[in-house]
Amino acid sequence: MKKVFYLSTCNTCKRILSQLEIPEDIVLQDIKKEHISEDDLDFLHKNTKSYEILLNKRAQKYKAEGLKDENLSEEEIKAYILSHYTFLKRPIFIVEDKIFIGNDKQTINALRSFFQ
Repeated sequence: MKKVFYLSTCNTCKRILSQLEIPEDIVLQDIKKEHISEDDLDFLHKNTKSYEILLNKRAQKYKAEGLKDENLSEEEIKAYILSHYTFLKRPIFIVEDKIFIGNDKQTINALRSFFQ
């Protein structure tokens, strides 16, 4: 699989995408326009062994719903991610057997070296 889950209205996602030379065979999926499918989410879970690592804990909706004070199960996290795009950490790059999640400096540096 070659896919990027991103949010087109997110300045950080736009900046990251503009800094990388992304091959044409990678599918760009704007999660606001086309939500992540359960199959894609299950694929990510299978390869990361955790829904929590895919959860965007910086999202305003996450804080507004008081989820930071909850001890969510993996199934509850999955349900939240499937319910609204904002709960999915972004961007997520899937390239063959490699997955890059989020926008921290270490992940972006790994992406840069991978796409050179």
